[in-house]
Amino acid sequence: MSSDDPGAQPRGARLGRVVQFLFDTVPRAIIGTLILIGVAIIFANVIGRYLFGAAIFWAEEILIFMVVGLVSVSAIAVSFNGAHLRMDLLLERVSGRARRLIEGLTTLSFIVCCAFVAVQSFAVVSAFSRTGTVSLTAGVPLVVPHTVLLVGFVLMIVAVGVRAMLAFRGRPRNGGPRGADEGDDEGGSGVTRVDRSWTG
Repeated sequence: MSSDDPGAQPRGARLGRVVQFLFDTVPRAIIGTLILIGVAIIFANVIGRYLFGAAIFWAEEILIFMVVGLVSVSAIAVSFNGAHLRMDLLLERVSGRARRLIEGLTTLSFIVCCAFVAVQSFAVVSAFSRTGTVSLTAGVPLVVPHTVLLVGFVLMIVAVGVRAMLAFRGRPRNGGPRGADEGDDEGGSGVTRVDRSWTG
């Protein structure tokens, strides 16, 4: 798509906002909701234990499952934003094709690792689905938290793939060269964060 196309940049901006909403805004909303629910459960458990002498027996187990969900959902947004902790000493010292090669290899490695874990996770989900095993205290089917893990890894792959696609497309603004907007803030088209770096 040529940068001379007057509709190219608006379409790119819309696409950027859509993927930002799906892989960043929605996960953050889910995370916030789960945290509020967790706080409510803890508060209710404290009140029940110390005022009425009746603790919520399933609270701790449910909170553990919620932490699993929080980590899985958070990983989607982290992957999309390229916010993983990583050693970037070498990457910061190279540019051009060498930098793109390192970024590409890093992204490929990330996807391969996530795909491997997702395959193993699918096997576990299938096993729990066949056996119908439930948790000891709350009676939650164990297929549920393990499915959350599986979905998290799959969406991490999708998020990184989308970021790589957007980075390769470049979408220059104001007629400048690809990557010319790296100093801009994260307003505007809503995709600057994606354009800066696309490796996990």
